[in-house]
Amino acid sequence: MKNRWLLPEGIDELLPPQAEQVEAMRRNLLDMYKSWGYELIMPPFVEFLDSLLTGTGNDLDLQTFKLTDQVTGRTMGVRADMTPQAARIDAHSLKREGPVRLCYMGTVLRTRPETQGGTRSPLQIGAELYGHSGVESDIEILQLMLETLKVAGVNGAHVDLGHVGIFRGLARQAGLNEDQEAAMFDALQRKALPEINALLADFGVASKIQGMFKALVELNGDASVLQTARKLLKEGSGDVSNALDELIKIQERAQQAVPDTQLYFDLAELRGYNYHTGVVFAAYVQGLGQSVAQGGRYDEIGSVFGRARPATGFSVDLKSLITGSNEQSKNAVFAPAGDDAGLIDAINGLRAQGVIVIRELPGQNSDAQAMGCNRILFQCKNGWEVKNI
Repeated sequence: MKNRWLLPEGIDELLPPQAEQVEAMRRNLLDMYKSWGYELIMPPFVEFLDSLLTGTGNDLDLQTFKLTDQVTGRTMGVRADMTPQAARIDAHSLKREGPVRLCYMGTVLRTRPETQGGTRSPLQIGAELYGHSGVESDIEILQLMLETLKVAGVNGAHVDLGHVGIFRGLARQAGLNEDQEAAMFDALQRKALPEINALLADFGVASKIQGMFKALVELNGDASVLQTARKLLKEGSGDVSNALDELIKIQERAQQAVPDTQLYFDLAELRGYNYHTGVVFAAYVQGLGQSVAQGGRYDEIGSVFGRARPATGFSVDLKSLITGSNEQSKNAVFAPAGDDAGLIDAINGLRAQGVIVIRELPGQNSDAQAMGCNRILFQCKNGWEVKNI
């Protein structure tokens, strides 16, 4: 009873001035997306579970809060990611031919944080491009992700890129079943080479394929890694070769499109493996151990909604991009209490110009500085004027 102010672990709130920072950033980003041709959608906070957990949503089952709809008796879910909703809107609600560009912004809710001490209620903003399968759309999304960080004031980001098709092609070439593929995936994510060796031997994988699996652990670094990969994966299937060719093409285009961004490559990077189908990427900044933005290609996402569509996109937690400053805004005018007509006209005039005016309330003890103001409105012989404190 004494702790009614406590919030659930991982559920946070934004106070002044962070809330204002996020709102200003939201407006700037959505305006920027609009200038690129991305149309805003506003999906519902809850949907029937079988819609949320299709396609990309399969990975989100354990992350999704579930409840029963009292009208239909069906199970609903609180969205843990807005990407499946955007895919449903493109495939079923819009049903347009040709490329479709959509953007969104809203709170998502997750049963557990992605990192220890992280939030369970990110404010997700992102963009998706449907209906085009070429590397040009992947590059556009990559550029838009980096422009998002630039608008948010996040500087010095570098990008890690990978391609899930390389590992997936090797798994097919090795004849791994679903459980074996999952075990190899887990070991590869941890780059646990002794465990990988043991699994490959236990599964009876051919020696030449074993060597290619092991090579993935070391194939990370700058663009030169891709040429090394050509040599080490030359015995790979057509799927492996095609995936590597695509990644090389993306690297060439990316160097032209974002020449000031450091690009790193990791062929063992399989983020979102269960739903991504091609290139995957994430942006990192120095001092943070986790990515600040992530995305990739997830073709055929619309098939579960009756319309298969190529797709690529990215998302960001908007709250993770704010500066964290606790200083009150100082660019405001403090106006005295009173009903003087000239005072009211002066206040209305300042507000019409976009100036923040905070009115004194009768009997309050806080002065202008305590209210976060750097100027005051005072009466002089010529009427009401503003002066600095």
